Amino acid sequence: MAESIGYHDKPWIKSYEKGVPASINYKTICLPEILSATAKMFPHRPALIFQGYVVSFQQLDTMVDAFAAALSDFGIKKGDSVAILLPNLIPCVVSYYAILKIGAIAVMNNPLYSDRELHHQFNDSGSKALITLDLLAKRMVDLRPRTAIRQIVYTSIGDYLPFPKNWLFPLVGKKKGLAAKVAPAPDIFKWKALISRYAGKSAPAIALSFDDVAQYQYTGGTTGVSKGVMLTHGNLSKQVQQIETWFPTFPKGTETMLGALPFFHVFGLSTSMNLAIYLGWTNILIPKPQPEPLMEAISKFHPTFAPLVPTMYIGLLNHPNVATTDMSSIKGCFSGSAPLPVEVIKEFERITGGIIVEGYGLTETTPVTHINPFGEGQRKVGSIGVPIPDTEAKIVDIESGTIEMPVGQPGELAVRGPQVMKGYLGKPEETAHTLRDGWLFTGDIASMDEDGYFFIVDRKKDMIISGGYNIYPRDVEEVFFEHPKVLEACVIGIPHPSRGEAVKVYVVPKEGATVTKEELLEFCKVRLAKYKWPEEIEFREMLPKSNVGKILKKDLRAKSV
Repeated sequence: MAESIGYHDKPWIKSYEKGVPASINYKTICLPEILSATAKMFPHRPALIFQGYVVSFQQLDTMVDAFAAALSDFGIKKGDSVAILLPNLIPCVVSYYAILKIGAIAVMNNPLYSDRELHHQFNDSGSKALITLDLLAKRMVDLRPRTAIRQIVYTSIGDYLPFPKNWLFPLVGKKKGLAAKVAPAPDIFKWKALISRYAGKSAPAIALSFDDVAQYQYTGGTTGVSKGVMLTHGNLSKQVQQIETWFPTFPKGTETMLGALPFFHVFGLSTSMNLAIYLGWTNILIPKPQPEPLMEAISKFHPTFAPLVPTMYIGLLNHPNVATTDMSSIKGCFSGSAPLPVEVIKEFERITGGIIVEGYGLTETTPVTHINPFGEGQRKVGSIGVPIPDTEAKIVDIESGTIEMPVGQPGELAVRGPQVMKGYLGKPEETAHTLRDGWLFTGDIASMDEDGYFFIVDRKKDMIISGGYNIYPRDVEEVFFEHPKVLEACVIGIPHPSRGEAVKVYVVPKEGATVTKEELLEFCKVRLAKYKWPEEIEFREMLPKSNVGKILKKDLRAKSV
């Protein structure tokens, strides 16, 4: 009987693919040590490929040593924060591992963010140095006086290109908006010059512990500003070891990763960047994961493993060259961040011959907690899969979070495992609310079936997922509230044909004020990342509210369907 099954029975384990253990004997090895071990095992194997430029694992490890020495000379010490503001480029990988190597804390930032958003994250994290792109350098130099950042290191898309692209780039880069001249300023350094200056050097050895914080990864919420999730060296290392175990048919040193997921997002960081280095796989770096560069990379470099978000699968299937491009190299795919339509799964698998498994996770869980079994294991349509090794999950009542719900009944999903964060930076109350007795309360409404497969029913939070990016309504609402002609604003998610969801804003203008959609959109453009810009703005005389004055978003959603 379904009623007799308890979450403590871990019914999901019987659904594991053959060769996947229920528990792992973890290697106590942090990410920088993992890179060094991989470099010794596969010294000449390509680690990173960008536009055809190849960096071997041995070269990558040497570059990490050089940049770690540079950071050390900057005065960066164990426990200091260093911000990275880069797309998927070679310096992004190098700087991340160099920061961790000296015991500092990496702060990953989205290059699409506005100065307002970056200002908060730089200051909340206490970042003391920044690695960024020449295209963003002027903005960052202007922002620096309002932060604790001392040194800025900038790289260029043209820093690592093969011949003849490296010869042509200086001629066409600026014309195409791919490069920018950076004016001299105190404590601003060129990436390649630093790497050259510190070549052959290394930073003093620093002892790292699994309990040490390695990274602040920012997430948001429907209430308040974005929070810094504290991920430890143990979280990061154990997560890649969990993911490796989930795919036993993919051996070390043999595969090619499609590095399309942004590394500044924890999904791409763990399932692409860190996993590839742990397994000795080649990673094809895609800084702008649009259909055209994705298709080009698949055609040229023949990746075998591709973690993507639904919009990327949809974009590839709708590309005009899909019928003439050989994508049969792809053997395994991992999808997350939003549900993947079953027709998309079927068509993509038909074209590639590969297998897509959907999963689930949060920034607070590094991020993966659930995946559908790969290979011979059963994949259930609409399910986020089953908890991965050493991960427990349960469904509890929404009100108190203390009563376990019967199988098949919805409630809040709570998870526990070695990938769960240490807490939120400087926010003990929010940490205590989210982490209770070792369990992380996800805020998502889900259910579990008799086989231990979990299904997301609804979101307790009002988060919007657009093109794989998380958008928190409060972030957008606060910008609208700053406009002098806006009395009230309320944000909801609406369906979008390619991005999954988009932002819609309901606006109540101040009495006597006249304001246009165009005026409000222009106001947003300098205050919000582009993917947060509203798709629709609707003006109202009033918003539906409860008897205590709370805006009834469910009423607005019902009228937007």
